[in-house]
Amino acid sequence: MLGELLLYKGQRLEKQNMVWNMVGSFVYAFASMVLSFLVMRVVGEDAGGVFAVGFSAVGQQMFTLAYFGLRPFQSTDGGTAYGGYSFGEYLAHRRLTAGAAAFAAAFFALWMTGRGAYGREKGLAVFLLALYKIVDGYADVYGSEFQRQGSLYLTGKIDTFRTLLSVTVFFALLVGTGRLLPACAGAVSAQIAGVVLFDLPAAQALEKVDYGYRKGSIRAIFSQSGLLFLSVFLDFYIFSAAKYAIDSRLDDASSGYFNLLFMPTSVIYLVANFVIRPFLTQMTDCWNGRDRIGLKRILQKLGGVILGLTILAVAGCLLLGRPVLRLMEYLLGAGYEGSLTGYLPVFVLIVFGGGVYAFGNLLYYVLVVMRRQKAIFCVYGVTFIAALLLAPLLVARFKLFGAAAAYSLFMAIQLAGFGVCVRSGFKKADL
Repeated sequence: MLGELLLYKGQRLEKQNMVWNMVGSFVYAFASMVLSFLVMRVVGEDAGGVFAVGFSAVGQQMFTLAYFGLRPFQSTDGGTAYGGYSFGEYLAHRRLTAGAAAFAAAFFALWMTGRGAYGREKGLAVFLLALYKIVDGYADVYGSEFQRQGSLYLTGKIDTFRTLLSVTVFFALLVGTGRLLPACAGAVSAQIAGVVLFDLPAAQALEKVDYGYRKGSIRAIFSQSGLLFLSVFLDFYIFSAAKYAIDSRLDDASSGYFNLLFMPTSVIYLVANFVIRPFLTQMTDCWNGRDRIGLKRILQKLGGVILGLTILAVAGCLLLGRPVLRLMEYLLGAGYEGSLTGYLPVFVLIVFGGGVYAFGNLLYYVLVVMRRQKAIFCVYGVTFIAALLLAPLLVARFKLFGAAAAYSLFMAIQLAGFGVCVRSGFKKADL
């Protein structure tokens, strides 16, 4: 019954896809911002730093392990009739990757606690926040299938409902107990409930979802998407290298403040994604149909939107950054006066890096459509080495400004590499 209610019965499906994808992306981004503020305001800056590391760094890294980089691969898969895979096969694959991610998160938390880098409470909080993101990664297999079936609006709807449910539970427990751990445990439970209540019924209500399973299919998915996963996993390490460096070189409070300054970047990324994702199928059709003009028009359109967003965001930071940071201090409450306004250059540099990352993400999707996994991996491999070597040095020397500079530098390296690979892909295909 609930699955039927989630389905859209109208005629203007494309508009619904766009609107609900936008709503889902906005709610997801806004919820992350609200949670960061709430934790620092209710339980303090150190707990805010723990939340930042668990949710935005370790948790997101574990998300990539569960997610396995398969959203663009699955959503552009024509299905078993075209040599692809069924939803049942993708679902079985995702159960394995989510389980592996949960094991990895537990191992990481125990290892960091055992060597004295984390206290017991921080280790458990990081594990629970990682588990929250792992459930998110598991649920993505449903969202990818909804998009493949031409019902992207379902992904947006369900992401919205599931996010609101988990954030509400987290907020209630955080305020009610004044502690981070119970709030994290409740949020994980709410995430799981959201999958059961929303994703499962919607998938069962769609008529064309294929639950078939063929022997050897999981191994084949691992084989075909292995480089893509490694690329995405490296990508998020690169994206979070500055945060990891802060966690190891500075204090928990610094992690919390950097996470707040980093929030606009997440918004730029999510907004760019909601613009890009509805065009993935069209880009695939143009590439397979050798329609060079059509594909270039889509890239120019999307690139223009991302450029406009980046210019608007950077200009807004330069003109209004200081008042915005003062407002953030006010929202955090008494005792935070002057804690963020001194970081205006850091704020501007991070936002600029976010725009560069959005451009790189567009070219990444183009390379996925081209099925140039090796090229993607090479770009990430080079950038990963740079991040591994430079992030700790820059953070140790220049603190949060060094972290922002490292982030922007790594995003620029990725963008340049993807640009070269896309151009090469067009030449090799004679388009």
